[in-house]
Amino acid sequence: MDLISPDLGLIIWQTVGFAILFFLLAKFAWNPILAALEERDGAIEASLNEAEKAKMEMANLVAENEKLLQEARIERDEILKSANEYAAKLMEDAKGEAANAGAKMIEDAKAVIETEKQAALMDVKIQVAEMSLLIAEKLMRQNLSSEPAQKKLVEEFVKDIKLN
Repeated sequence: MDLISPDLGLIIWQTVGFAILFFLLAKFAWNPILAALEERDGAIEASLNEAEKAKMEMANLVAENEKLLQEARIERDEILKSANEYAAKLMEDAKGEAANAGAKMIEDAKAVIETEKQAALMDVKIQVAEMSLLIAEKLMRQNLSSEPAQKKLVEEFVKDIKLN
């Protein structure tokens, strides 16, 4: 029964032992334990701050990447637009040059045709003049006194004419 109802002397010695143990722990162990806990708390807090900072930096990097990507897309669209405009301009220029060249060729062909036409008309005029001179010469050589002689002469002229 001594353990259930302790003596006053046992209680005093246990209290003195506890006080000495408390004093030794407070003097030598309590400060290092508290310092270790504070250091650990600081390390955890710093890690959390670093993690939050890294999270914010990642968010900033993602936003910056999105911004750069958007700018690159806009620049790509502008480049494609200017390339399309340049290609359209080149095609329009080529069409214009082709139309001008075609018009020049047509004008040159018309000029050649007109020259050939004038040459052909001149040739026809010369032939008509030569024929007229031949007919006049033959008429002058023959004496056209009677109508049967005139008909005979016209028939001879018709036979002599060679159409080209």
